[in-house]
Amino acid sequence: MPFHIIHQDITRMDCDAIVNPTDKWLSGSGGTDYAVHEAAGEELDEACKKIADLQVGTVAVTDGYRLPCRHIFHTVGPIWHGGSNNEEVLLRSCYLSSLLKAKKMNLSSIAFPLISSGTFGFPKDRVLRIAIDAISDFLFTTDSEFQVYVCILDRRSFEVSKELALNAYLQEGSRRFIYEEHTLKMCSSPEPLEEVCYESAPDPELSVPVVPELSAPFVAGVIPPVEKKQAPVDLAKWIEKQDDSFAVMLLKLIDKKGMTDVQCYKKANVTKGTFWKINNDPKYRPSKATVLAFAIALELDIEETENLLRTVGFSLSNSNTFDKIIQFYILNGNYDIFEINAALFRYDQVCLGC
Repeated sequence: MPFHIIHQDITRMDCDAIVNPTDKWLSGSGGTDYAVHEAAGEELDEACKKIADLQVGTVAVTDGYRLPCRHIFHTVGPIWHGGSNNEEVLLRSCYLSSLLKAKKMNLSSIAFPLISSGTFGFPKDRVLRIAIDAISDFLFTTDSEFQVYVCILDRRSFEVSKELALNAYLQEGSRRFIYEEHTLKMCSSPEPLEEVCYESAPDPELSVPVVPELSAPFVAGVIPPVEKKQAPVDLAKWIEKQDDSFAVMLLKLIDKKGMTDVQCYKKANVTKGTFWKINNDPKYRPSKATVLAFAIALELDIEETENLLRTVGFSLSNSNTFDKIIQFYILNGNYDIFEINAALFRYDQVCLGC
């Protein structure tokens, strides 16, 4: 662990192994296969000539030669025929066979492209979904701790699950509502606040955009009372009365959810080393992405997530794309961290985990 989706040319990956999608002859004749052969040099061409024909879903290993990686895993992906020829099962076997080979060779890192998504015609969105499922299943069911990467050259070339719904949610997030002198006003974020779309209650027959409910419903004309806090007298005693730290609250939540530590940090897409730092290094301060990764792993609701973020001084904002994406998935009860990371990648945001 963990698993990353990154914007990178796979021939530039400095890791133990990269996976090269090829044909049964390892010919290097097109797409990623051609790029790998060109970057690795003639030595790779000569090595591939000595390998017997490969079957779909199987793996052959060569050195990396002139590439930054130590090894190249060559695998034959299925050609897309519309999904009627067991293509998805065969593609999944390409990913799993490569992971099993890496585990057997005691490697610490491996990078994949979107296998079969080029000249073999497999839809990129399906390839990404199969890759995510295969890799996550492998990492959750083995004791492997190595780094896994999926390299994507064109982040705009694939769709994310529920993209239309997510787009709509983010667009609604660009609208803000203000309450002023008992008048509801709605403005689009690109416009100055003074340019009001509705200065009075809108006509019920007009179509008004719906904003996803993120907190208690707002009732026009009702302003909740502000709780007045008493000023502390003794600074030392005030400092002593601290809430639980992130590490303490995290361990309490893990126990409450009936999970083991290993189950939690694996589901959070976080390394064993990071989890150790959280619990043993008092100076370690986790990033917001790491805190949210644990919130997703523990399947916390919005309020619980905000409480966990608050222990490190973070919060969720409706004016931030990263935060809105996280809220979208939590509010929809979808805690698939790899699907969330695919959406974050699609919108050029930092992915969860570390």
